[in-house]
Order: sequence, then structure tokens, then C-alpha cells
Amino acid sequence: MHILDQIPIIGAIKRWVTGKNRNLYDPKLFHNLSLIAFFAWVGLGADGLSSCCYGPEEAFLALKSHMFLGVFVAIATAFTIFIISASYSQIIELFPAGGGGYLVASKLLSPSLGMVSGCALLIDYVLTIALSISSGADAIFSFLPPELQSFKIILAVGGVIALVSLNLRGTKESVFPLIPVFITFVLTHTFVIIYSIVTHLADFGSLAATTSADVRTTTSEIGIFGMLFLIMRAYSMGAGTYTGIEAVSNGMPVLREPKVKTAKKTMLYMAISLAFMAGGLMISYLLYRVQYHPGKTLNASLIGNMVAHWSGNSGYIFLLVTLISEAVLLFVAAQTGFLDGPRVLANMAQDRWFPFQFTLLSERFVTENGIILMGGAALVLILISRGSVKFLVVLYSINVFITFCLSQLGMVRHWWESRNKAKGWLRKLCINGIGLTLTSFILIAMVILKFRDGGWITIVITGSLVAIAVSIKRFHYRTRKLLSGLDRLVLAAVASEPAVPSKEVLFDPSSRTAAILVSGFNGVGLHTLLNVQNLFGGNFKNFFFIQAGIVDSERFKGVSELGELQNHVAHELERYVKFMHNQGFYAQSFSAIGTDVASEIVSLSVKIFNTHPETVFFGGQIVFPEETVFTKALYNYTSFAVQRRLHQLGIPFILMPIRVNEKSDAG
Repeated sequence: MHILDQIPIIGAIKRWVTGKNRNLYDPKLFHNLSLIAFFAWVGLGADGLSSCCYGPEEAFLALKSHMFLGVFVAIATAFTIFIISASYSQIIELFPAGGGGYLVASKLLSPSLGMVSGCALLIDYVLTIALSISSGADAIFSFLPPELQSFKIILAVGGVIALVSLNLRGTKESVFPLIPVFITFVLTHTFVIIYSIVTHLADFGSLAATTSADVRTTTSEIGIFGMLFLIMRAYSMGAGTYTGIEAVSNGMPVLREPKVKTAKKTMLYMAISLAFMAGGLMISYLLYRVQYHPGKTLNASLIGNMVAHWSGNSGYIFLLVTLISEAVLLFVAAQTGFLDGPRVLANMAQDRWFPFQFTLLSERFVTENGIILMGGAALVLILISRGSVKFLVVLYSINVFITFCLSQLGMVRHWWESRNKAKGWLRKLCINGIGLTLTSFILIAMVILKFRDGGWITIVITGSLVAIAVSIKRFHYRTRKLLSGLDRLVLAAVASEPAVPSKEVLFDPSSRTAAILVSGFNGVGLHTLLNVQNLFGGNFKNFFFIQAGIVDSERFKGVSELGELQNHVAHELERYVKFMHNQGFYAQSFSAIGTDVASEIVSLSVKIFNTHPETVFFGGQIVFPEETVFTKALYNYTSFAVQRRLHQLGIPFILMPIRVNEKSDAG
């Protein structure tokens, strides 16, 4: 059951908000939902490009009076972007189904380190949404009278809600409205950089001389190591520029086939555009000798200086359009958090670090619960901080570098272990090794520089999420041990099958029919079946077995995965049919696949009841030794949902309790 379906009022307007349901059997479904490289660049690259609104500025201002050292910072920034992008292209090749920081660290290092990487990435995506929306609100209200500032938080909250609604409608639907803003930003800022360089070509000699003089002055004042420390500090302070580069590897499932080719093309678009923007803006600051003015961004000052001598109102109009595109793109940048955050959450839920409900898809085939959680968490952050960009930016970018470091470390280990069989392993190891060195340096510097200013809050929040994930994982481990005793029934059932199959048994219209809900040929299903036979004796001669395969985020990757799911469900049901035939009973199976298991089961049950009105439906429900927060929040109560719906339709449904305890696991 999805979260929205459990709230009557929201459930009533859900269809209006998200649009009509998509057809799982539409042959063009995956094609229609996937993104080509350009659209992926818009949806996943906005976070990176929007960082040009604050990343280069943070780095430039950190140099203080030694601004001409910014040439070295600009070169280092562009180099780092290409290195991180190249290393993530290698991750894309190695993990074509989706190789975000969580999966890379889990598979190449250890599941525990993967969990830490995933938790860090989740917090980073929540901060991406909160910071982007708050920055956009700040930028928009900078054009408005001061007396309207009190409404800024309302705009920020409205922005989050609007993006949640867009993402609930689907991936493409959430990207298309953002394209005009994204293109406007790219065109205006590309023009600013090219115009700055072209109009100052004659000044490049002077820029080189001034930079050389600044190097001499700085080394004479604080020494060569002091100068290097100043450059590296500024380089680290601009770390927000690199956030978002990992988004493509996390968003592989939404890309158009061939996914690897599309992803690498998207990554190339991101690397070139981000390196050009970040490095170009810093060089432009130097060419125009931009100074910091309270209440104005360096980009605003740069463009103001650039258009100061333009004729008429053209300069003012260009300034306005450019700055508005920056403001709105900051809103758009939050889209990366909504596209990739729920996907990371779903991957972790598949491995039982978080509730399985986060793997579920809505009728629009989006990870609905994850989108709502990411939006809700961002709203809480915005409300607590009152939309303070100054506060949120301190928390930002530390976490993504935890993921960067673990991902690069995993890749370095992989290439070293594969050195005897991987072609070009040394070159690939060097790329990831350089990436590991750079990202580790930035992470250490960010923790040191930001810790006292509030960076410790990010570490505490991430640590708390890690503790929650560990607790959930332990609960699932204990539950699996409790259920292991039931699964011995499977071994007994298989052992009891005769070497020569029994003759086919015909349906007995004079006897009643028991329809049993199952979730595979397992101990729970067999226990339910045996309980029915024990309690009702020979009242039932005919047995129907019903199973609905769930199309979750793991399965919804292509037509082949859906086919495998259908075959798996059919195979599991056939084992029940064969088992009952061998005992002299008639048996038949009914299967379906879908995003909502309860709805699919109810639909199958109604069809069965209309044809065989004498049928009584049964479902097993695990009863734990004691009810806890975890059993209520994490365990699947599909049987209760099915019972409620069938009773409303006047169809008999009986729940068969299946008690598990520590003793059931013994022996």
C-alpha cells in the first residue's frame, strides 16, 4: 500500500494531482518514460550548473585581497570537474544498471560502507532540495521590495510542494517544464563568459603579469606554503561546484537505451558545461575586477559591470533576464534531489536498510513514497532554518564528498584487483586514484573549515540516519531467523513429492473451493494451506492459488525484467498446483503483476468469485511474539488490506494467523 492511499482526503485528489494511471503492458512504456541525453542533462545537470551561482563566488571570495590567484583555482576547478566526471563514467560502464555511490561502495568495499555512503547521499539530496529552493527564493526576493521579505518562506514552501507534484506525475513530466529556464541560463551565462573574454583579449597579457605579481607578493608575505594553503583553501571552499556530478550514475534507470551510451553522453554534456561555466566565471571576475558588494552576488556585479555601457535599456533587460534565470534555475536544481534521492532510498530499501515501501512504484511508475519523504524532509529543513541560505550552505557539500571518496576508493580497489584481466586497468586506476586524492582532500578540508560553523550538524544527522538503518537491518535479520523455521515446510513438501507424478485431478463442482493467497512457494504459503486443511478437514476439494508479483523499482527496468517476474510468479504457483495434484486435489493458479499487490489480488479474487461463488478466500498473516514499532512500520500487511476490500464487496476472506517465535527457529 502506498502512503497516499492510506489518507482518504489525499487519496481523493491523488488522481487529479498525478494524472491518469499508466498501462504496464503498453509496449512503448519504457520508451515513453525514459530520457534522452539532452533531457537527462536538463533534469540531472541543473544541480551542477546551478552551483555556478555560488560555488565560484565562494572560492573567489576566499582569496580575499589575493584575487588573482583565482586563475589557479579556476584551472584546478575545471580539472577536478573533468576528473570526477571521467571517474563516474567508469562507474557507469561497470554498473550499467545504475552505479550510484551506494551500490559502488556496497559491491566494491562492503555493505556497511555502502550503507554509510547511501545515508550521506540521502542527506545531501535533501540539502540539495532545501538549499536550491531557499537560494532561488532569496534570488527572486532580491528584486522585490524589502517589506515583502516575510513572504519568502511561503514561496520556498510552495516551490517544494510544486516540485513534489510534478515528480509524482512522472520523470518526463517533471523535466519538460524546466527546459526553457535551463536553456535560458546556459545561453545567457555562455554569452557573459564569451563576451568577457572577447572584449578583454588585449588584457590577457596584463592579467598574466598581474597574476605573476600577486604570486610574488603573496609568497613574500606568507611564504610559498602559505600561498599554496590559500589556494587550496579557496579551492575547497568552492566544493559546492562539484555536487551533482554523481547524479547521472544514480539516475541510470530513467535513461533511454542504450543506457550506458546515453549516460556517458549526458556526463560529457555536464562536464563540459560545468567546467566552462565555473572556470569561465572566475576568469571573468578577474577581467572585470569584480568586487564584493553587500546584498549582491558576484555574478550580479559581473553582469552589471559588463552592461554598464550598453546603449538604451538593453543592458538592464539582459541583466534582469540573466539574474532571473539564475534564480529560477536554483529552483530547478532541486529536481536532482527528487530524481535521484528516491532512487538511492529504493536501492537501500531493496537491501533492507530502510522500509521496503520505498521500493514501491505508483500507478505513474515513480517511487512515490521516496518523493514524498524527500520533499517532506526538505520542508522541515526549510522551516527550521527559516530558509536561511547562510545556514544551509554550511551543512551542504560535506556529505556528497563522503560518497565521492568511498566510490573512488571502491573503484581503485576494483582496478587493482582486476589488474591481470582488465584491459587498460592502469589508466583507469590512475583516473580513480586522482579522483580519490582530490575528493579526500576536499572532504577533510570541508570538515575542518565548516565543523565549528555548523558542519557538525550534518555529521550528527547522517550518523543518526546510519543508526536507524542499522536498527532496521537488524530487525530484518531477526525476522528472517524467526521465519526460517517455517521454511522447513518447503523441504518437507519437496521430499514428499512422488517420483512419478499423480494423474491429473478434475475440478469437483460438488465441493467447495479454497482460494489461498501466496507470495511464492515458501513456508508462509504452505503453513496457510496446511492450516486450511487441518481446520476445515475435507470441506475443500478444490484449491486455487493466487499470487501477484510486485513491479517495484528493482523490477521496473525493462521489458525483460517484467517477463522474468511473470515467469517467476507462474513457476512458484505451478509448484503449489503440482503439490496438491500429488495429494489428490484439484488445483489451479491465478497470477498477475502490478505496482499495487493488494489491488491486483482483489481484481483476481473478484474474477474468481464471479465464476465460482462458492469460493472462500484465505490469507496467512505472520504474528510476531510481540508487537513493536518495527513490526508495525516495516512488515507487510497486504492480507489485511485485501480482507478489508473483499469484505466491502461481500466476498468471504479468512485470515489464518501464523505464529512465529524463537523456538520455531530451533533445531
